[in-house]
This record gives sequence, structure tokens and C-alpha cells, in this order.
Amino acid sequence: MKLALIVAMSRDGLIGREGTLPWRLPRDLKHFRRLTWGKPIIMGRRTHEALGRPLPGRTNIVLTRQAEVLAKGCLIARDRTQALALAQATGSPEALIIGGSQVYEAFLPL
Repeated sequence: MKLALIVAMSRDGLIGREGTLPWRLPRDLKHFRRLTWGKPIIMGRRTHEALGRPLPGRTNIVLTRQAEVLAKGCLIARDRTQALALAQATGSPEALIIGGSQVYEAFLPL
């Protein structure tokens, strides 16, 4: 399975502030939707909470170490290996890592 990271980052390296993107550009959001539609997306708990709901048209996988986390409409993974297994089980040839910073760090060695 191919893995890709999608990151919206400011010139000074900021990827988010207080649960939001540092900007809101409709063209960026359309591009994100086009790239991720129909594919599994892997995100951290805080990214999921910032979104406020599962993203439609995609398999949403939330990576968290917190055992009590339940995310309605999402699959829960406790580690990187489990997240990858859930993504592979969808049959998609590609999965996308959509944040946050700890999730990017967990997957960058791959």
C-alpha cells in the first residue's frame, strides 16, 4: 500500500493553532477533498476532534493511545501497525496521513 502525507504548513512551520488551520482557503480544501476522496485517512485524536466529525467519503482512522476514545463513524487504532492494517483492509491502493504533528512523526520513518 502506498502512503502519502498531506500537510498544510505555513512558511514558519506552523500546521495548526488551537485546533484550526492558520488559514482557510477554499481551493486548498477542494484539493484536499480530491486527493483523499474514497481513500482511508489516518489522523490523530486531536485532529479528529478539531474536524468535529468523520470526513464523508473516506475511511476515517483515528490513531490514539487513549483507550477510552470512541470516535463515532471512525475506526480506532492504538498504534501505527494497527492503523496500517485497518487502512489495508479497505482494499485501497493508497492511504493518506492527515495529521497532526505526532502522527506525522510516527509515520515519517516509513
